[in-house]
Amino acid sequence: MKDKERLSILIADDHSVVRAGLRQILNDLPKVVSIDEASDGKETVEKACSRDYDIIILDIAMPGLNGLDALKEIKKCRPDSVVIVLSMYPEDQYAVRVLKAGAAGYLTKESAPDELIDAIEQVIEGKKYLTETMASSVSLESSRYSRKKPYSHLSDREFQVLCLLASGKTISDIAEELSLSVKTVSTYKTRIFEKMGFKNSTELIKYALENNLI
Repeated sequence: MKDKERLSILIADDHSVVRAGLRQILNDLPKVVSIDEASDGKETVEKACSRDYDIIILDIAMPGLNGLDALKEIKKCRPDSVVIVLSMYPEDQYAVRVLKAGAAGYLTKESAPDELIDAIEQVIEGKKYLTETMASSVSLESSRYSRKKPYSHLSDREFQVLCLLASGKTISDIAEELSLSVKTVSTYKTRIFEKMGFKNSTELIKYALENNLI
């Protein structure tokens, strides 16, 4: 990084309250000189590709283009981007996926107040930020991911739809949240049921509960 004492940070989250909270946390980091914001995936990609931010703090669940897809697009236009993924989802759900997509670290929103500054200090030094739980998960999943977690066979979008279905959202709700057509979401649901061997929604929810997906 050109000048580690002077940082520009992009906060990408669809909730203004969360963005304000992250700004407050970042005030404890004396190196920060500028903070920009984005409220959805499309805006995030546009800003990240047009400006060379030192760090991007990216939420997973955003309308339209979700955080994981946004991360992949950012890595296409700026392969060296340093991205910390921040999410409400537990580490064991997305840790491997976001690291494979090029993230430098992963934090849950619950842990952000205590860990975000440490995470930034590590990633600006070129390191990965992994909590003990995440490091253990990544190590285990990297060697036995497919065998231990059948949902690893799902695409990132299918996995996201699985989690949303398990949380009780209808196909129409998911279509609106992801800016997809009802037909497209229905197709994803069909693929999920085929790949996972679910016979009905009850089995899907039971599986999600057993694997800590909701």
